[in-house]
Amino acid sequence: MHSFICSILRYASRNRHHKPSEIMSPLVKTCVPFATKITKKIDVNKKYEVCRKLKECVKTLNTLQSNAQTLEKTRLTRDKLAPLHVPNMVKWASRVGITLDDIDRLKVIHVSGTKGKGSTCAYCESILRHQGFKTGFFSSPHLVEVRERFQVNGQPLSREKFVDYFWDVYNKLEATKEHNNESMPAYFAFLTLMAYNIFLKEQTDVAIIEVGIGGQYDSTNLVRKPAVCGVTSLGMDHVSILGNTIEKIAWQKAGIFKPGVPAFTSPQCPEALKVLHERAEEKGCHLEVAPHFSSYERPGEKFKLGIAGHMQKVNASLALQLTRSWMKSQGVLKEEVMNGVNKVAVNGHGDLGVAKSFPFNQSLINGLVECKWLGRNQTIKKNNLTYYLDGAHTLESIQQCVDWFQKHSKREADGISGKVIKILLFNTTGDRDVTQLLRPLMSCGFDGAVFCPNISYTTSSSAGKRCQDITNMTVSKETQLQKCQHNMETWKMLSLAKRKYGEIEEVDSQNDSGSSPLKNGVHRNNENNCSNGTSFLKMSRLTENCNNSNSSSDHVDNSQSHDNIDQSKQNNTASSSSCTDSQDLGTQKQLSTNCDNYFVNFSCIYDALLWASHGRDQNLKDPCNLPAQIQEADHVQVLVTGSIHLVGGVLGIVSDDYN
Repeated sequence: MHSFICSILRYASRNRHHKPSEIMSPLVKTCVPFATKITKKIDVNKKYEVCRKLKECVKTLNTLQSNAQTLEKTRLTRDKLAPLHVPNMVKWASRVGITLDDIDRLKVIHVSGTKGKGSTCAYCESILRHQGFKTGFFSSPHLVEVRERFQVNGQPLSREKFVDYFWDVYNKLEATKEHNNESMPAYFAFLTLMAYNIFLKEQTDVAIIEVGIGGQYDSTNLVRKPAVCGVTSLGMDHVSILGNTIEKIAWQKAGIFKPGVPAFTSPQCPEALKVLHERAEEKGCHLEVAPHFSSYERPGEKFKLGIAGHMQKVNASLALQLTRSWMKSQGVLKEEVMNGVNKVAVNGHGDLGVAKSFPFNQSLINGLVECKWLGRNQTIKKNNLTYYLDGAHTLESIQQCVDWFQKHSKREADGISGKVIKILLFNTTGDRDVTQLLRPLMSCGFDGAVFCPNISYTTSSSAGKRCQDITNMTVSKETQLQKCQHNMETWKMLSLAKRKYGEIEEVDSQNDSGSSPLKNGVHRNNENNCSNGTSFLKMSRLTENCNNSNSSSDHVDNSQSHDNIDQSKQNNTASSSSCTDSQDLGTQKQLSTNCDNYFVNFSCIYDALLWASHGRDQNLKDPCNLPAQIQEADHVQVLVTGSIHLVGGVLGIVSDDYN
């Protein structure tokens, strides 16, 4: 040891006139690998600790969800309790240390609607961020991680900050509940309080707030004086909560209007527009209709909006009006810049005008072009496989989804030499009319349809190892599986109707086994020869671990609820599932013009994806045997739609961003 120290001193003495980096270079070269290993270990431990803390937050957050039985009882008294939602929010905010004056300082853009409110808010956020403002954006539901609901400057809240802000709000509420009748906010209300607290602490210039459900009694509606309000396209959704007519729904959505606060709406049907107009007059606010996107003056060449889909022009126009009004209210926009060209009255409403359009500058264009909103008209391309993701869940949005998918899938297929097959992965939740949603999808010519609940993994799956927050306590697993079964039976019914009334020859198929027409979730029918002479096909099945909806385990790792109740997500480690061809599942129902048509039902998203992707996705590790004619396809296109929660579950599994 003594000789080693002496040699170091002699080396340093000889090089005392050299730079320190030159003297230490031999030692640095020796120590760097070791130091790197230590640093990497520290980083891994830090990430593990953050993930552990995040899981604790999610677990606690889930306790604020109502279970299915409690929720059913609450539904019976919903009308009586609804008017109490906003007053209760004010009380909870006070316990957290937030006053209504504090919320008014956030300069809120408040947006309600049935379709496109998330996209409209995303455009608002992107436009203002590209104008140089610090933005806050609260949205619902999240796709994969609950922290996605809170964006600051276009980025989801970090896991570390989420943990800090969560306990800041939760501990204050917990400490004061003893003197407040043990009152704690429900899941969505709590997250709304978190959002306002986050944006106050982060000192954002603007808070863009997306309504959960409705508007009048929504938890977000405690803001007294937003800078501007917007209503996106209205349609029939959440009818058990909002009402079963478009007029009743419009009344609820217009509940966010405030006295003296400018309001804008996307073009609406006459019945909805009439109610919005009446509510605006009742509230004492000025309402205008957003103009057609083509009326804006756009210098230079045409540009492409950041979110795909033809309805995005409607959403973008509303966002342009909302952000223009917001900037004007903050004194950063001169009125003379807005040289309006279409100040006209809306038909049937002489005092309701179309808002002025205006010329674009480059920062506005950048905001529109660079806007991102995952899960809506989104594509993910992999090796010989393309996922088309759209969380459409109303008739109008499904029709838009069909148009988008047909256009883009055809364009892709035309560039592929070889066989391309199309698979539908579908689920829907709540009180939505599944027949109405599935009927437009029949025109896409799918080679197979796969159905599953919004449950990402079962405890027998191998992939549930990432920090995810998709646990839904508001509906039982059994109810979800029953709904999934109903969805598949509805698709089968529509397929049969298409054969009969679409003048497609129906294949004579008799179930000669005498067994149930359904076995392990796959429609079972013996098939005679198809029109091209191909004999009936037999399909291998996933084993009971992979595809048994009556699993003995009562625990479900990941499931989701609808918009306002929302969902949180929770990570669980699961054992590996396997796929074999040891047992025949029976032959499948097929069109005589297409022998590759299947109806398949699975108990979780992972297993459904394993089948739908036909083993082409590297993120799906388990092997699976599939029908030969499907395996032989050169490319597979998978459309995922019907539920934004289903899309979120798929993204959490297949997207490299989450892996």
